[in-house]
Amino acid sequence: MASLAPRVDYLAAFRCPLGGPAAGKPHVLCRGAELFVSTGRELVYVYDQEGRLLTAAYRLPGQVWHLELSRPRGTLYVLCARKGIYGLALAPGRASRSVSQGDGEDRDSEDSADGEPPCTVIPVDPEACVLPDATLCAFTVVDNMLVTLAQGPARWKVQLFECPCPGDDARPGGQVGEVELSTYSPLAGTLGEPAAPRSLPVLCCVSPPGSSALHGHVRGSGGFAGFTLEQALFGLLFGVDASLLESPVIVCGLPDGQLCCVVLKNLVTSRLSPGDPKALVKILHHLEEPVVFIGALKTESSAEDTHPDCLVALGHHGRILAIRASWDEAGNLVPDLRECRLPGPVLCAACGAGGQVYYSTPSELCVVDLAAGGAPWKPEQPDGGPGELPSPLCPISLGICSVVTLSVLSEMPEGGARLLALSTGGRLMICSLALSSDAPCPGRATVADSGQKIKELLCDIGTVSERVSSLKKAVDQRNKALTCLNEAMNVSCILLASREGPRPISCTTSTAWSRLQLRDVLTATLRLQNDSGFRLDRGWALCVQVLTSSQAPDPDVADSATTYTIPVDQLGPGDRREVTLPLGPGEDGALDLPVTVSCALHYSLREVVGEALAPSESFKDSCLDEGPPAVLPEQDGICLPLSEHTVDLLQCLRFPGLAAPHTQAASLLGPACDPVDTFLGTLLGPRGEPAGPASLRAKFLPPSVATIKVSAELLRAAVGPSHSGTSLCCAILQWLLAENTALEAMRTQPLSSVQGVAPDGTEVHLTIQEVTVTQVCAAGPLQAIEIQVESSSLATLCGAHHAVIGRLQRMVVQQAAQSCSPPDVRVQYLRQIHANHEALLQEVQTLRDRLCTEDEASSCTTAERLLQVYRQLRSPSLLLV
Repeated sequence: MASLAPRVDYLAAFRCPLGGPAAGKPHVLCRGAELFVSTGRELVYVYDQEGRLLTAAYRLPGQVWHLELSRPRGTLYVLCARKGIYGLALAPGRASRSVSQGDGEDRDSEDSADGEPPCTVIPVDPEACVLPDATLCAFTVVDNMLVTLAQGPARWKVQLFECPCPGDDARPGGQVGEVELSTYSPLAGTLGEPAAPRSLPVLCCVSPPGSSALHGHVRGSGGFAGFTLEQALFGLLFGVDASLLESPVIVCGLPDGQLCCVVLKNLVTSRLSPGDPKALVKILHHLEEPVVFIGALKTESSAEDTHPDCLVALGHHGRILAIRASWDEAGNLVPDLRECRLPGPVLCAACGAGGQVYYSTPSELCVVDLAAGGAPWKPEQPDGGPGELPSPLCPISLGICSVVTLSVLSEMPEGGARLLALSTGGRLMICSLALSSDAPCPGRATVADSGQKIKELLCDIGTVSERVSSLKKAVDQRNKALTCLNEAMNVSCILLASREGPRPISCTTSTAWSRLQLRDVLTATLRLQNDSGFRLDRGWALCVQVLTSSQAPDPDVADSATTYTIPVDQLGPGDRREVTLPLGPGEDGALDLPVTVSCALHYSLREVVGEALAPSESFKDSCLDEGPPAVLPEQDGICLPLSEHTVDLLQCLRFPGLAAPHTQAASLLGPACDPVDTFLGTLLGPRGEPAGPASLRAKFLPPSVATIKVSAELLRAAVGPSHSGTSLCCAILQWLLAENTALEAMRTQPLSSVQGVAPDGTEVHLTIQEVTVTQVCAAGPLQAIEIQVESSSLATLCGAHHAVIGRLQRMVVQQAAQSCSPPDVRVQYLRQIHANHEALLQEVQTLRDRLCTEDEASSCTTAERLLQVYRQLRSPSLLLV
């Protein structure tokens, strides 16, 4: 495209509203030598080009949003903000109802004082309002129809009215049709104030070739009031119905960026044959920014068809859409939509000859060429069909700035154009654009070089963007890691500072029997409670170590114990997490008691910090790679002990006689039995006697018994007032079995003796009774409680006795901390009992040594004596005070 050399001719200066013409909606129209100008105020000026002076000004009741001129009727239609559409008759002498005759010769002295040429100001009569409607935002005139676009409560509405004829009654004859468009987008500005021009919708009429709908209408600012498209493009865009009916089509550009169309004849008949209103509206495209201009132009020179072959839409931010008819691979005509981005924001635009689009930004007036000669095109079809749209678009500045409204007056034969424009300062001017061969114009090589440079710049931008993204990701990871480390430090401080008393983060353990895969399994339920003000997120885990009695002698406990690691994720303040773990029995069917369950919180430094310290493949930076993951400690985390719980035989006892009927089947099934023993027991029947080591030991050997005597006063202080409603013996039994699941059943019955079943199936009998000890205290007899454990299994007896001793030891430590003074005891009596026990222990050692050297006959007597000594040791005469 050759360069255009502009020549500007200033015609007149007008007063603009506060903020310039952009605060309103400026327009310019041309009818022969007369120009109609609106600067966005309430005045519409009439300017005579031949005399170069203002001849009149019409004062409207509000700001002017849109002008349109109907030549057959000689009527100027004006849309006033929040008022409606007014019709101004433009007959010579201006004798019309729209003009107040008494005020017709007033002079606008205020305008004259501002330097604006004096002219006749004609106030418009309110009765000149042909369509009063405060919701109207745009309109156009098509033949004898008035098409309006109104802002409904929730949607835009296209309405069709019969256009009034000049004469007695200028009001429209009635509404012909109506259809709703897309969801309403709020306009800029508040109620009572004009909206910004870029936020008002754009309305135009598109006709097929041969239609007379646009005959006699005058093109104005922003392009034509309507235009005709070539038949191929018209049919592709608006469908077969519009082509067959030869119906004009209303195209709407909405503030939200939608391009919609409505076939006018379908809208006329919509009331006669009601149907789906959505079928009347077709969405052509979405610019995703306010539409400021819709026009058409000719991009190819053809002698057969002189109508425009390209529909153009321009958005406020510079996005331009061009739609042409093109060929697909199969040789069929299809619409070809091309979008490009121009420098914005766009204030106004107009279409000229030769495929040129003129558009204005706040800084300059530019022209862009959409014709085949302006940029590279793809090859045309063999039969001469159209090619594709040019790409890229190269705007050329015309050296004129601050144009807010634009109209093409005429085309010059040598290839230029005359543009009618209004500047932001309110200056009306004619810009003559003539072809200039002196001005340089970028050739194909320059465009190619520019394209290559643009590609290189984009590549560099992409590289920098990728590096910035990598840097941002690394910094975000390290910031997140630092935040997690700070929270871990806070959690560590509150746990280490609360060694005594309730802990802000605690873990309690309870045991219960459950049936899993036809086996009775002892399970431990761990409840992790977060009562602190901190959150346990990624990196925290609950570590549970299970250590049985058989593993305790091992020198390396950490290797022999079973450890479970449960991730703790999203445990906020006040939340609780429960975990259930199996404790036994093992594959051999034995349950080694006691079992120690240790709980601790573990924070993995490698999981949280390792990812932030590890270098990324797409990002290598020396300043961020100075701290490799090797800086992490060898232990790889922080371990915070929470609790330690010992599961002994008393917690694992089951009491068939105390279970409720609905729980017996689930919790009192007893230990797992060997299928062979079950089969043999079935064959023996009810008369068959049980056989087995435990049964034989229970039949032929007396049960083993262990007793412990404790001061009644000491136990009463340990039990406390919680068991005041029951006897001391019952309270002591409940205190011993406080961690057993049968405690609730025991509380309903005042029991001082109970018989339970151990995990291996043997019976254990617990008896609590009050006794009087006479020889211990010097002051006289002392009331005591005797705890008796009885079982036919020596191993079971040892386990139960060990559990009772452990509870009593913890009780004595607690009572000693409370400074309870013990009673006065006889020291000589205690020394005698201690000497007797020393003698029994010496005899045990002698008997065990003798068992290793004697034959089978002599060893039976030695073993029997050894059992008797053990019984004496488990029933001492000592009293725990």
